[in-house]
Amino acid sequence: MIGRLLFLLGCAAFWGRAEESASNLLLRGWREFGAAYEAWSAPRFGAAVELFRQAATNTPASITNHYWLGAAQFHLLLCLRHSPGAATNAAAAQAALEGAIATLETAVKLDPRHSESHALLGTLYGMKIGGNWIRGARFGPRVAKHQAAAMEQGADNPRVRYLLGTCQFNTAKKKAERQAALETLLAAEKLFAAEVQQPAGPLEPRWGRSSCLTFIGQTYELLGQFAAAAEYFQKALALHPADHLAREGLARVASKP
Repeated sequence: MIGRLLFLLGCAAFWGRAEESASNLLLRGWREFGAAYEAWSAPRFGAAVELFRQAATNTPASITNHYWLGAAQFHLLLCLRHSPGAATNAAAAQAALEGAIATLETAVKLDPRHSESHALLGTLYGMKIGGNWIRGARFGPRVAKHQAAAMEQGADNPRVRYLLGTCQFNTAKKKAERQAALETLLAAEKLFAAEVQQPAGPLEPRWGRSSCLTFIGQTYELLGQFAAAAEYFQKALALHPADHLAREGLARVASKP
């Protein structure tokens, strides 16, 4: 009897240490993610991924751990795809894409109402399609399913609107479609502006605002509204000086009438 009690106490102490370790890893990962975002650094996003992965391994039933792991993998993917020398990072980017999808599919199983995980999944499956009609037939329904779930649960979440707008932007071919993407992104901008007025809780997501402004600039550029595009590229750079897409966009439109 005493031996069994000691065994149970030992198990409780072990799991208590695991929970504490996961919490510490999560906080460290969150700080590393913030530093990676500010510097737009693939190695630092990779470091954040590993910290979140360890946290998720320690407490596999935690939606927070899986959400942050998926968000870090998503940003690692973006960094690898859209940085100088990105062509050399194709295999690593593909691994980040597949890893993010697997992680976030687990997240929405843990919490089917988690809007940002659904929004990220809709975006990732859209990236997986990549304009290929065969992959579109396979993954298109998953894009629609996750986007619908994201909007149902988080219509007032700025990251949900922003990610939906990026999907619209990347698939828009006609002026009306680009205008629709712009309206979604402008709605996200308003939600981001309201969010920043509220104090952020521990580990609360606050990413996406500057990138939303960059996409607005790119959309205005495609619509031929170059002064508005320049204004938004400048806004993005004021928030995130490391945003090379905004910097490149500003250079493009600076010479336009």
